[in-house]
Amino acid sequence: MTESHPSSTPSDPGETGSSSGLSVLDPPGFPGPASGPGEEQHPDGRSTPPAGVQDRLAGRLSDFTSLYAHTEQLARTRGLAAALDTVLASGSALLGARRALLVTALPGGGPSQPIGLGLDRASLGALETVPPEQSLVARLLREHDRPVQLQSRDLADDPAVGSRLRELAGHLGLGGCYGLPLATEEDGPLAAALWFYDEPAEPTERQRELARRYCGIAAPLLAKQLDAEKVRRTTEALRRGLLPDRLPQLAGLRLAARLDPAGLDHSVGSDWYDAIPLPDGTVGLTVGSVSGDGPGAGPGSAPGAAAAMGRVRAALRAYAVLEGEDPVSVLGDLELLLKTTEPARSATAVYAWVEPEERRITLAGAGHCPPVLVGRYGAEFVETSLSAPLGMLSCWEAPGVELTAGRGDTLLLYTEGLARRCGPTLHAGQANLRRAAADAPRDVRIDPDRLCAHLLAVCPDRDTGRATDDLTVLAARFE
Repeated sequence: MTESHPSSTPSDPGETGSSSGLSVLDPPGFPGPASGPGEEQHPDGRSTPPAGVQDRLAGRLSDFTSLYAHTEQLARTRGLAAALDTVLASGSALLGARRALLVTALPGGGPSQPIGLGLDRASLGALETVPPEQSLVARLLREHDRPVQLQSRDLADDPAVGSRLRELAGHLGLGGCYGLPLATEEDGPLAAALWFYDEPAEPTERQRELARRYCGIAAPLLAKQLDAEKVRRTTEALRRGLLPDRLPQLAGLRLAARLDPAGLDHSVGSDWYDAIPLPDGTVGLTVGSVSGDGPGAGPGSAPGAAAAMGRVRAALRAYAVLEGEDPVSVLGDLELLLKTTEPARSATAVYAWVEPEERRITLAGAGHCPPVLVGRYGAEFVETSLSAPLGMLSCWEAPGVELTAGRGDTLLLYTEGLARRCGPTLHAGQANLRRAAADAPRDVRIDPDRLCAHLLAVCPDRDTGRATDDLTVLAARFE
């Protein structure tokens, strides 16, 4: 195992030369052609490099073209997972390797769970069993005395490699290995990548130089992706903390919910769902969505909308406890609060008061999609009267709707985001959603948790990283 460390001697500056005033600077590792007696003189005084130098120039041009193509591809990736996959694939192409492994550095130190190229989950799990003192990844993630590269021609027969790694190399058919850290001066080690050959082999100096240059360019781009992922995870954790950590268990009623949030950098609002046990043994069910800073708000208002959603949901819980059996009064109070304390925002909502034993439902909606009642022989909309969203008019009002569900029926409440993603228009999306619920297999329809998952799974184009709406559904099945 060869472990290379940074040299204390600075690299020699590149040579310059051009009669037109244009200087060609040769970066380290890409030496320029040497001038000499082999040049052919033209009548006008120009000289032509010999064939060998021309080949070197062509090779350098090919290297720069390849490096540019791979770095451009990385710059265009969106999301951390795509960036890591691209680094592995590009490194493999530059080094001529077929398999690879990459881990990122955890905030507290040490490696994260590895991702692989050409390595299945069992192989990655086996490589994780290598003790830290034998781990090549651990060496590349050191804060101090970190090698600039690691290289072994044959892992299974390298005395400098630990016994466990040699054993796994033989078992997994890993031959040569080449490893590089991805690090910046500001952030330190960010990730470590290892590329494997199927046979004893090692990359050429030209391949190594290309891979080192690529990783040098990739590291700061990866740092930005890691920072963005950290912010996204923190924000989503806080956002989910504004929603119920669990749904109540009630006699005669089984509840389940799903919320697939849009990324806050693209979202224009924030959804909620809730199930509120009431003092008389009934329950209030609600879903809704708060828009950003008023009608037409853009993605920049999404964090504020998420915070407002938490405040609105907390207020709705209080109103439900006070007058939960009257959905119109609950939404009316919520509308007054929204206009008083959140004058630049609006919200759509549906609130249902449910009596589980008698399977009685009373509900009202404010600019919201009609609920769906899924029964033994199909699914139908629970038609609510047309009404404006909360906070849009000088005074909101809408009549309530009463119905009785059958034993085994499931009431579905969902937000507009889910309906819009299920069809080209809101109306078509609602129809497709109802049809998906009706056509679900029987074992799915009788399980509210599986039914929620089914409805999100059949929704097309669920790239939530670019979505502008959350996908939310709440299911209540009468036993």
